[in-house]
Amino acid sequence: MDVEGLLQGYARGKRDFRGVILRGADVSEANLRHVNLSRADLRGTSLVGADLSRSILAAADLTRANLTGANLKGADLRRALLFGAILHLANLTGCDLRESSLRRADVSGARLVRAALCAADLRRATFYGSDLSGANLLDARCAATNFREANLRWATLPDGTRRA
Repeated sequence: MDVEGLLQGYARGKRDFRGVILRGADVSEANLRHVNLSRADLRGTSLVGADLSRSILAAADLTRANLTGANLKGADLRRALLFGAILHLANLTGCDLRESSLRRADVSGARLVRAALCAADLRRATFYGSDLSGANLLDARCAATNFREANLRWATLPDGTRRA
């Protein structure tokens, strides 16, 4: 399937695009709320400014995808591969990122309020200036992760302690 097919199907009311392959495509600024892209191959895809709120991206491969400024509020990203992805200024409020891999991802300035990051791989990711207030990072792997100037107020840290 190509981008045009995806957007036309979505415009006709189709929401289930499980397993679709859109490697390296440009889907910037697209409105894809409530879409099911679970197990999709979105490696290197540009989703800059896209609205993916309340979407299902569970187990999707978003390796090196560009999600700058994307709206992922309430999205299901469980077990998603976001290795080296760019999530700069993205809205990930209430996102489910349990067991996801955000290794080497740029999540600077992103909004992750009340996000579930339990058992996520955050090694070498950059959360510089991000809002992780109320986020759950229980059992997350955070070696060499940059949380500089990030808001971790009321977040549950990897060791189970709660930041006040």
